[in-house]
Amino acid sequence: MKNEKMKWSILPIVLIMMCLSGVAQKYNNGVSVEIVQKTDTTSIGQQFVLPNLQNMEVTMAKVTIQPGKSTGWHKHNFAVFAYVAKGHLTVNFENGKTLQFSENSSIAEVVNTYHNGTNNGNEDAVLYVYYFGEKGKPLSIRNEQTVGN
Repeated sequence: MKNEKMKWSILPIVLIMMCLSGVAQKYNNGVSVEIVQKTDTTSIGQQFVLPNLQNMEVTMAKVTIQPGKSTGWHKHNFAVFAYVAKGHLTVNFENGKTLQFSENSSIAEVVNTYHNGTNNGNEDAVLYVYYFGEKGKPLSIRNEQTVGN
């Protein structure tokens, strides 16, 4: 029964994605659609599993990280995607792995894994972040203890 509920809860998302995939053909000349990222795994290879949320809520946020600053160690319990519009971002993971993301790159963020994003550049890092979460739940969970390097 749980799998059946999961299938039905995912159905609206699948239908929307199918509709959006055909959008490019419907625009007039002078309008283009460029796929920024298409993936079935996070940035460290985790398979995406959409949670069975009762009150799903999608949040889009503009996140600006000043030079030398970081997000702090945190994790997400659901799918999060980010686009680096400006600057560079270094992401450290609790397993010691580090990834670099430059301007105009996209990130399929990790799920249930503590990570810390740091701007080691000389200008603000600006990200547009999409959180596929649940109403009334936090977008991220902070880890106040020292994690990783």
